[in-house]
Amino acid sequence: MLRTITPDAIAAAAPAPIDAETLTAARSIFEDIRTQGQPALRRLASRFDALPGDAPLVLDRPALDAALETINPDTRALLERTADRIRAFAQAQKACLQPLDLPVPGGRAGHTIEPMQTAGCYAPGGRYPLPSSVLMTAIPARVAGVETVVVATPSRDPVMLAAAAIAGADLLLNCGGAHAVAALATGAAVPACDIIVGPGNRWVTAAKHIASAACAIDMLAGPSELLIIADHTADPALIAADLLAQAEHDEHACAQLITTDASLIPRVNAELESQLATLSTAAVARKAIESNGWACVASSLEEAARLADAAAPEHLEILTESPETVAANLRHAGALFIGPRTAEVFGDYGLGPNHTLPTGRTARARGGLSVLDFLRVRTWINLDTPDPQTLADTIALARTEHLEAHARSAERRLNG
Repeated sequence: MLRTITPDAIAAAAPAPIDAETLTAARSIFEDIRTQGQPALRRLASRFDALPGDAPLVLDRPALDAALETINPDTRALLERTADRIRAFAQAQKACLQPLDLPVPGGRAGHTIEPMQTAGCYAPGGRYPLPSSVLMTAIPARVAGVETVVVATPSRDPVMLAAAAIAGADLLLNCGGAHAVAALATGAAVPACDIIVGPGNRWVTAAKHIASAACAIDMLAGPSELLIIADHTADPALIAADLLAQAEHDEHACAQLITTDASLIPRVNAELESQLATLSTAAVARKAIESNGWACVASSLEEAARLADAAAPEHLEILTESPETVAANLRHAGALFIGPRTAEVFGDYGLGPNHTLPTGRTARARGGLSVLDFLRVRTWINLDTPDPQTLADTIALARTEHLEAHARSAERRLNG
């Protein structure tokens, strides 16, 4: 099950989000969409998504609303409750960012908070319908005030269309993979997007990398990761259950354990075997555990925190005697789950914080997707009477940099 690795191997254990072969193939797909537009998109959707020739490439809002009316009422209520929690958290995040207006020499300066105009929200759906990803991506965009929200997914399950309606999407692109991302970026069949967000497989990630030359993206998300820090008080059955919940995502998922109790590792491995015996997704989960799972022994919880920071995982659970103390010493993780009652799956399914999170050690540079990704801070200056010292400094600095036209532009303001 979990292989044991040494502390110095942790930083190198994170897989790269993109491989060269996939990136090359994605570039070819991207170029086809860029040069041929909808005909290429239709051809690729038929090939990769089995989209029937008479099926629409794009569903409008009335079609999404119609799908919402067809789903089970209990499922609809479930999605609506989840959406309400995600929306409330996004609204609270947005409220943290306020316009600015402050005096500066000679006038005033500040910033405004402006939403992007068009957002593309990718939601995987090749193996299973994932309505949670629709809600997690489209709701923050709508809360931000984005004018046009486009969901893209290869799934044609009515629950996905219903989730798009509940999230407030305007359009749904009925395909997935690199060709869907290329369509969002170039404007094939849907409006060209200012930002493309959402999780996906290596093809989606490669296409987002290519798209980043033309629009914003949230992140390059590789295989999903869960790292657990555990001490002697942790329940091996609970650890195994949480690792398997991560491993069943796909064969590339990463399930990881750092513990101060070496005896915990064989007990967790025994639990993994026992729980796999009755797990419907055991084939996928077993391969993920055996291929990418690892355990490491730390000499103390302080060292465990340092090793976790080196891993900078997507999800980090803390199953220790004093989890808040350990959490206070951590700096690099996409999202923290503190204490034995806080399963990572609660983050997956809509307590509020987003489940689209950085992987592959990129949590050292950014956090998860949020309403803030869809907002821009735009600065402004309004001078009534330019301040003499500011003018003099501007002119002097321009000439220090040998930019004479800059200096002359400022000099023209000397006399009002």
